[in-house]
Amino acid sequence: MTVILDISRLISRIRHSTPSGVDRVEMAYARGLLRLYGEDLAFAAVHPAGRYGRLDRAVALSYLDELERRWSREDGRVGQRSIPSILPWMVRLLPQRPPKATSRPVYVQVSPHHLTNRAQVERILANENARFLCMVHDLIPIEYPEYARPNGADLHHRRMETVVACADAVIVNSAATGRSLQPWLDRNGRTVAVHVGLLGTESIAPASAAEPLPNRPFFVCLGTIEPRKNHLLLLNLWRQFAETMPTAEIPALVVIGRRGWENEQVLDMLDRCPTLKESVVEIAGCSDQRLGTLLRQARALLMPSFTEGFGMPIAEALSVGTPVICSNIAAHHEVGAAAPDYADPLDGPRWRALITDFTQKGPHWQAQMARLPAWHAPNWEDHMQVAAKAIAALAQS
Repeated sequence: MTVILDISRLISRIRHSTPSGVDRVEMAYARGLLRLYGEDLAFAAVHPAGRYGRLDRAVALSYLDELERRWSREDGRVGQRSIPSILPWMVRLLPQRPPKATSRPVYVQVSPHHLTNRAQVERILANENARFLCMVHDLIPIEYPEYARPNGADLHHRRMETVVACADAVIVNSAATGRSLQPWLDRNGRTVAVHVGLLGTESIAPASAAEPLPNRPFFVCLGTIEPRKNHLLLLNLWRQFAETMPTAEIPALVVIGRRGWENEQVLDMLDRCPTLKESVVEIAGCSDQRLGTLLRQARALLMPSFTEGFGMPIAEALSVGTPVICSNIAAHHEVGAAAPDYADPLDGPRWRALITDFTQKGPHWQAQMARLPAWHAPNWEDHMQVAAKAIAALAQS
């Protein structure tokens, strides 16, 4: 049996130095499926030039190594690579026509990269004569269009229509995502198996004395700066701190993530609010080494999101013994279980009280530190076993 992994997303990110969460998932599948299937794993992609096909195996593996090297060492200060500098990779990664199938393969896609183009997906599956296993990360742009880009809901509708029309099985990253997906499947006459597999926890780089740290207790907020992440709550709290506390007693807030969309008020506060200049640090791109240092040394990770499909930063923080204060939503409970301190994303007084307590290593901080050893990190080995079972079921169908 041949398993085909689509790595279109990773190829589309060739100019970037730091990964998104979806990038890391696609990389984890490349490494995990390679361990499970070895020579029976093939790589494929829709090239940025528009052509679909299989990739030369050695070239694909070399490219994956190159991306991981970048993620480990580079940060946002590097900027996007120039077009001329990436052309050699673009040529090497040009896909070739799929070979004639001797058995029916399973085609795996874990990013939403070209799911908006149902006709293209149908052509790919027909050309490969393949069963289709895909991942759905969330339905947030449909359920909460106010948090998406202006055309985000329409694009995600098209993705979900492709999934329910073409997928033979789906992996979801949480039971919460599965519940959101189910009504779409119920309206479709096809039988589509849904497998729940929590995403594995990424290995966090060790702390480095060479990385600069704030000179006072600090908190980390990790994720794209977009409306549903609720950065506005934190920035307003830090402005209150600046107005009511001596500067030396205010903890620092380190905001790690690229700037997103429809977020003018947050960006205006970051750029123009003078009371935040002394205590809020924004890092648009962050190497794995720097992230590891900041995350390990923080008083806590803050994640006040209104909605999430999973909540990977929670697992990453807890895995290195860093406490978490996060919003009281279903996906966060699946990841964090009993370990974090939870708060309603609109309950400013509770967030302020918890942040103040954690700054001073008060009773709430101490209680969470006592709970942390009982928390177990979701891991990629377990997730890949879910994927392997899904693939085996399709191969036998």
